[in-house]
Amino acid sequence: MSPISSHPILTCAETKAWESALLTDAAAEWAAMQRAGAALAAAVAGDCREIGGLPATARLLVLVGKGHNGGDALLAAQFILEKYPQATADVLLCFGETALRPLAGRALAGLGPAVGQRACSRPLGAEGASKLAGLPSQSYDLCLDGLFGFQFHPPMDAAVAQLLTEVNAHPAIRFRAAVDLPSGVGAVSAPTVFRADFTYATGIVKSPVIDPANAAAVGRLRYLDLGFFDAGTGLGEPGPGSPTPATDRILLPSILAPLAQLRPSQSDKRTYGHLFVIGGSPSYPGAVVLAVRAALRSGVGLVTAFVPEPLVPEYAAVHPEVMWVGRPASSAGALALVRERLTRATAFLIGPGLGAETDTLTLVPRLVNEVAVPVVLDADALRPEVIAAVGDKPFIATPHAGEYQRIAPALAGAPQGVMVQKGPLTRVTAGKLSYYSPFGGPVLARGGSGDMLAGLVGGLLAQAPGDPLLAACRGVVWHGRAADLLARTHGQVSVETSQLLEQLGPALASTP
Repeated sequence: MSPISSHPILTCAETKAWESALLTDAAAEWAAMQRAGAALAAAVAGDCREIGGLPATARLLVLVGKGHNGGDALLAAQFILEKYPQATADVLLCFGETALRPLAGRALAGLGPAVGQRACSRPLGAEGASKLAGLPSQSYDLCLDGLFGFQFHPPMDAAVAQLLTEVNAHPAIRFRAAVDLPSGVGAVSAPTVFRADFTYATGIVKSPVIDPANAAAVGRLRYLDLGFFDAGTGLGEPGPGSPTPATDRILLPSILAPLAQLRPSQSDKRTYGHLFVIGGSPSYPGAVVLAVRAALRSGVGLVTAFVPEPLVPEYAAVHPEVMWVGRPASSAGALALVRERLTRATAFLIGPGLGAETDTLTLVPRLVNEVAVPVVLDADALRPEVIAAVGDKPFIATPHAGEYQRIAPALAGAPQGVMVQKGPLTRVTAGKLSYYSPFGGPVLARGGSGDMLAGLVGGLLAQAPGDPLLAACRGVVWHGRAADLLARTHGQVSVETSQLLEQLGPALASTP
């Protein structure tokens, strides 16, 4: 099996120990803070494109605490103001300037000379947080939350809690970004927390940001890789071979890099696998088409799709590169038809638009019991009896939350299963390991996106049938990165699901 391109997710205590060993002096800390500020500014500008981008005259509200998170926010604000010469910033020093730690103070001292009078800093005010220190009438294009970092512990100062309450309720902030993790969220969280649209984990993803209890505050998670786990650091990564392995990991875009390389010149269509797709029904005729189209974009060499006989002529006319085979209505006839061709397949995808007719539900368990190659199970194939029929053979399941609850009791008897648990923060699990994808977003919250993910994963699995975990992780990252490009190009609202297919190529081409 290939290594999965990922980094560990650490607890707050583990993060403190890791950073202490890595950032051993002020020079190293300042260099890391500069990298964090630059990465944060670039990431925020990119994600703002989903709502039209930062305007030339952007107004920023920067919430600054005492420590490194405040310094990161100040440096990010500086980079943004330098990029947008007409932009301005209100910098709220929530504990006053004298409370700033040395590097945060250094970041503040550099802000004025860098951008002149366009950044105005002020303390929270003796009157407390009431009325946002005199700023309630202003509209803001961006709020950067740099109040508290991962070492935060309750209780929270009452004035700061009031400030967060008012910022959360402010009606005219277009984009809320938390630096590292939302203020108030930590190993133990406060009753009042910053509610972010995006949280940008800097250097290390801390475990509180993947806790479902904090999901509403975290918003969408992004990971800013600052090189903390690079081989040159001299620190061994807490991976599978270490005494304390990290069982939660964050997926990296570099998992797609091998797919973007040149293919061998001496290859043909059989080199890249043959995916069999079982799906489609009169009730759901489109789902299997979306899955098949995504599979074709995965780079797979051959696709054979078994669909109800009446659908074949229409499908074949539109997508002639696929081998469309008419599937009889009876389960016995359909099974016999597939059986004749079994030796040709390197992987199966079963479920998109399949429906829940009695003959169909009878067919699927019998089929997966006989298939020797790995299988992707999606949609109507996600049933306990199907999982049980797979037994100890490798498979990938792609459930959303409701489907997962339906099959969860059967998973204990399926040790070779890889789960792609779809949601706002999609998770791929295999045994005790969980891989989280910080890609994608609400643009995927529409019918058909799951069918395309299943097709993409199926096509990747057909090309590398010996590594289901790699196929699942790659498919999730590729799908998510294409969704990010789609939202940045066309926004989150006025798009069609199938437009995602046109972003798969650019997503691959832009892989670092």
